[in-house]
Amino acid sequence: MIRLAEKEDLQRVLEIYAVAKNFMHTHGNPNQWNGAYPDDQTLLSDIEKRQLYVLYEDACIYGCFALIGGADPTYATIDGAWASDTPYGTIHRIASARTKNGVFAECVRFARTKFSHLRVDTHADNKPMQHVVLKNGFTHRGTIYLADGAPRLAYDWLEEKNEA
Repeated sequence: MIRLAEKEDLQRVLEIYAVAKNFMHTHGNPNQWNGAYPDDQTLLSDIEKRQLYVLYEDACIYGCFALIGGADPTYATIDGAWASDTPYGTIHRIASARTKNGVFAECVRFARTKFSHLRVDTHADNKPMQHVVLKNGFTHRGTIYLADGAPRLAYDWLEEKNEA
C-alpha cells in the first residue's frame, strides 16, 4: 500500500535512503546521492508539501518516493525531446529497503492514477534504475542537467489516448 509520508516516518525513510545509497555505491553507481542527500530538510519539505509517499505492508515501510506535480525547472531544457509538453508529474528520490521486489512498478502504478504524463531521471551509472524505468513503459528522451550542471538521463511516459 502507498500513503503520504508523515513526520513520524522520517527516521525510517532516512534508513531506507541509507540502504539505497549503499546499494548504488556497491553496484556501479558511486557518484549519485553522495553526502547527506536526500537530507532531513529536503524530506521534511516534501512531507509538508504532501509530495513524499511511503510504501508499506503490515505497518512496515519498505520504500519511499517523491511525486511532484507541475513543471520541474530541471526539465525545462533537454538535449533531446520530451514526448509532450502536457502537464506532468515527476518521480524523484525513489528508494527501497531492498526487502521487496517491484517497488518502482508499485510507485509507477500509483503515479499513473494521478498523472497521465510522468517524467523521471537518473544517473548514467544507475543501470538498475535505467532497467526498471524502461521495463515500466518509459522512453529515454535525452539528457537533462541538474542545477549544478550534472547530467542525468531523462525518461517519460505518456498515457495513450484511445480515440473513437
